[in-house]
Amino acid sequence: MAPKKSAEPEDLGAMRAARFGRVKNNLSMGFVGLPNVGKSTLTNFLAGASHAEAANYPFCTIDPNEVQCIVPDQKFKYLAGAYKPSSIVPAVLKVVDIAGLIKGASEGAGLGNAFLSHIAAVDGIFHLVRAFDSDEVVHVDDTIDPIRDLETIEGELCAKDKGSLESVLDNEKNRVRKAKGIARTADPPLSEIFQSSYDKCKALLDSNTPVQTGEFTSGEVEIIKDWGLITTKPQVYVVNLSKKNFIRKGSKWLGKIQDWVKAHGDGQIIPMSCEFEQEVFDLKEYPDEQKAFMDECTQTARDLGLKGPQFVCKTVVPRLIRSGRAALCLQSFYTAGPKEVRAWTIQKGCLAPQAAGVIHSDFERGFIKAEVANFDDFKALSGGAGSMAKVKEAGKYKQQGKGYVM
Repeated sequence: MAPKKSAEPEDLGAMRAARFGRVKNNLSMGFVGLPNVGKSTLTNFLAGASHAEAANYPFCTIDPNEVQCIVPDQKFKYLAGAYKPSSIVPAVLKVVDIAGLIKGASEGAGLGNAFLSHIAAVDGIFHLVRAFDSDEVVHVDDTIDPIRDLETIEGELCAKDKGSLESVLDNEKNRVRKAKGIARTADPPLSEIFQSSYDKCKALLDSNTPVQTGEFTSGEVEIIKDWGLITTKPQVYVVNLSKKNFIRKGSKWLGKIQDWVKAHGDGQIIPMSCEFEQEVFDLKEYPDEQKAFMDECTQTARDLGLKGPQFVCKTVVPRLIRSGRAALCLQSFYTAGPKEVRAWTIQKGCLAPQAAGVIHSDFERGFIKAEVANFDDFKALSGGAGSMAKVKEAGKYKQQGKGYVM
């Protein structure tokens, strides 16, 4: 007999943040923040990032505020080096630069509804906040206060969701009244699971906390998925520091930001510096000078007594791309041969037939089995050659059926 299902919230691990999202392999992240915090600058860095393993794959700028970024991937790089194919196709992450919001956006101020509709169109959020001073870059509120800015942004998102939640409640009540033939003036009985889902969401939003950080049962998640709440999207907090503070990995604001994020459901925080990234980006055509610049910054940290791998200065762009992909619970599987090495994007937990369908829909419909090998086995046994012969000899090349989890 199968065990009785528990009504307790599930421990979803890495899937927790993306549990409310679409089950797709072409998901996107969007930069959200106040004006002049570095969203467009950082999007440009992501659009122009260069990775050696995909030097002949052109970056695609879909339009001025939407880019596709090649996913840094050492496994893909190794396969490309082993097979030396005529074509290589890496995995990409779509990132959207969403126009800056201002206080009152949920009520139509500034770009208002247009801004919020752009957020609704993406699947995850890079929440960018400014923590640097500059006389050249004016802050929309005149002074630098990342905590105030976090409150403003999260407050607008939660306010929009509160309005959506009230509409959801009204629609459900009308549905129940019609189904049960109850008068419009009467207060209809709502299902226990709807009421618990609504109450939990309302409590989170009232405390200015994203819904995606809450504890929900799988049944509640399925209901909330259909409500279109912006704060169900996974968020990665990105803090734009000055170059000086980025080098020393310290700022009077970082501790306060960490406390704020922890108090609002917790989440990943990535400190970075557009000022530093701009200098690295400007030297991209001169790799020796670029390396010398980053070594100089690392030495500056050492001169301050700051040693260890965390104080080695390097671009944060690859980490941002990987973090966005991880937030959306995306991963890669690979096809490799002398003609092409390609990384295919799938969601974590995807079964073999669905992975085959990413290559071609006919492959999913007619799926019988997949022949697969673990990358680590291939690397250990192939000796750097583009061949599965040694892997097959060792019995590591296997056939898997419809229930195989990629």
